Amino acid sequence: MPLLTTPRLILRRFRDSDAETFASYRSDPAVARYQSWDTPFPVDAARAFVREEAAADPGQPGWFQYAIELRSDGSLAGDVGVNLHENRMQAEIGFTLAAAYQGHGYAREAVGRVLTQLFAADGLVRVSAECDARNDRSARLLERLGFRREGLRVRNTWIKGEWTDDLLFGLLAEDVRSRPR
Repeated sequence: MPLLTTPRLILRRFRDSDAETFASYRSDPAVARYQSWDTPFPVDAARAFVREEAAADPGQPGWFQYAIELRSDGSLAGDVGVNLHENRMQAEIGFTLAAAYQGHGYAREAVGRVLTQLFAADGLVRVSAECDARNDRSARLLERLGFRREGLRVRNTWIKGEWTDDLLFGLLAEDVRSRPR
């Protein structure tokens, strides 16, 4: 059952049948390059993740991952994660798309829809995001969605055998409401 929809996408809970596709795109070195997980991403870990997310509640504090499904053929294209803060007034957002689905506007459509839910329906005040400073595509997407670049943490994260810089982004409800439609 969809939780959110767009003209081209269904944002839904993960299902058991998603585990192998999820493990496959998370095992792609190009997809995982700027992410916290290592490759290959084991299918057993994907199955455990899918089971955990199937029981998660997007309205409760903590992480919830939306599966991004294409309406056209039912393919699992990626995921959008939301980490709802304990105060239920702010959240962190992240996203991953399989390589085959990048460059088609799906990430913008999916993340944009989740942001609409968080601000308009759930009443959040702030959503933040961060990404590896080398991840130009994610940084540009966040900026196109209206996020403000708020900072740079130099050599902040030790990941995959190297220090990386982190870009920090924020989006306020008042900025979203004041944008021309």
